[in-house]
Amino acid sequence: MSWLADRAVAVITGAAVGDALGGATEGWTPEQIEERHGGRVTGIVGPFHENWRDARPIAPYHKGDGHITDDTLMTRALVEVYAARRAHLDAYAVAEELVPRMIGEPRWIPELEADALILQRVFLAEKWLVARLHYGHVDPREAGVGNIVNCGAAMYMAPVGLANAGDPSAAYAEAIDVAGAHQSSYGREAAGVFAAAVAACVTPGADVASVLTAATDVAHDGTADAIAAVVAAVHGWAAPTTDEQERELARAVRAAVAPYDSVGPEYRNMSRDARRPSRTKAIEELPVALGLLAGHGGDFRGAVLAAVNYGRDADSIAVMAGALAAGIGGVDVVPTEWLDPIEAASRMDVRATGRLMGEVAGEILADDRRRAQARAAALADLLGGEQA
Repeated sequence: MSWLADRAVAVITGAAVGDALGGATEGWTPEQIEERHGGRVTGIVGPFHENWRDARPIAPYHKGDGHITDDTLMTRALVEVYAARRAHLDAYAVAEELVPRMIGEPRWIPELEADALILQRVFLAEKWLVARLHYGHVDPREAGVGNIVNCGAAMYMAPVGLANAGDPSAAYAEAIDVAGAHQSSYGREAAGVFAAAVAACVTPGADVASVLTAATDVAHDGTADAIAAVVAAVHGWAAPTTDEQERELARAVRAAVAPYDSVGPEYRNMSRDARRPSRTKAIEELPVALGLLAGHGGDFRGAVLAAVNYGRDADSIAVMAGALAAGIGGVDVVPTEWLDPIEAASRMDVRATGRLMGEVAGEILADDRRRAQARAAALADLLGGEQA
């Protein structure tokens, strides 16, 4: 397996594992998670409520038991768009390729335990894509304006990073374009920064420091401030070895990101200015994922489980931490004792999705190289004998 193929499978499977483990703890506090499970979660667990079909606010979704959530459903759909186009994407590709998959192609939805449309599973912020692009016929480049600002676009942007492997700036630019159909403000910004981090993490020789540098280099406004605050909070942190040290890391990361997070301290009781456009705010998920990744020195298990036990939007935080840690470490760091039962429970060949993205990314990067060579030749002609 080539380097790119290995890293593509790693990123896609690493994200899916984080998603499935984090789905069971999404929306809860660390204290509630520990009370429900008799301590910190260390792997696949069952749903928070046994009567998940009726228990609010979970119903009707079967979270836990190795089920992937809408994060992975949307990620796979975006990989399918890349496979159809075999080229870089833009906001128009979202309207022309992604939305039809959301509303016209039934597939197994693990949390519903039924064949259904992606539209029937995603959150209202993702249903916005269908309402604006399919029914509203809005210009795809600005369809995200007016949506609640959240991590809905960022959570499935890993494929954009893979399509721009080794070039964080290009990944950021493409994700900003793609996410413009879905999000605005700091939600769109997070999508761009996460894609840049993925592009950096799959570069040969990548480590946590290079991933943080890539994210910092492209980030703007409150997102840049939140990342800087979290990175500073975990600087010099030794990877936790005890449960109490894990709790301390989570508290330090939460305290650092809290001033930039519009949702507020009670995840299910949002503040008045939650999820509105802002130049000073950031979504919580991306800075937290970067902080937990750094706090665990890039270790996959440590970073993902830290995200799972963090609570709040645990699945999306674990998606981002898992994708980046796996991108740095490769397929061997994604535990098969988690991935195998997740694939079985979700009735999804996640590895195949990764292989498909690796194949397509290879074609896209080869086209990029040809264009770069042609551009270099054109520049030589334009500049003549001038020194570069």
